[in-house]
Amino acid sequence: QVQLVESGGGLVQPGGSLRLSCAASGRSFSIYAMGWYRQAPGKQRELVATITSDGSTNYVDSVKGRFTISRDNPKNTMNLQMNSLKPEDTASYYCNILSPWGASYWGQGTQVTVSS
Repeated sequence: QVQLVESGGGLVQPGGSLRLSCAASGRSFSIYAMGWYRQAPGKQRELVATITSDGSTNYVDSVKGRFTISRDNPKNTMNLQMNSLKPEDTASYYCNILSPWGASYWGQGTQVTVSS
């Protein structure tokens, strides 16, 4: 069965860094564009970073220059390096494919809390 498992979140002070990981199993995701999403309490889920099957990346303006998305297709994994974290980055972070088929793939997410 297809499963996506996010990890690497935690509590960090403003200006700190975290690296999130996404491990996929059940099928290869190498042909799909993928992304990292985040959702803060009371807010809509936001797509913050994307990466295509060939490695092209895009970021929402609020994280440009601070976050870096990457993927390792042979390992079926994806990462999000987050630097210079701000309190507004606080959210639960999720990975998924950029396809309607991802609707059933949502994992539990990993919580990122940026606070002093």
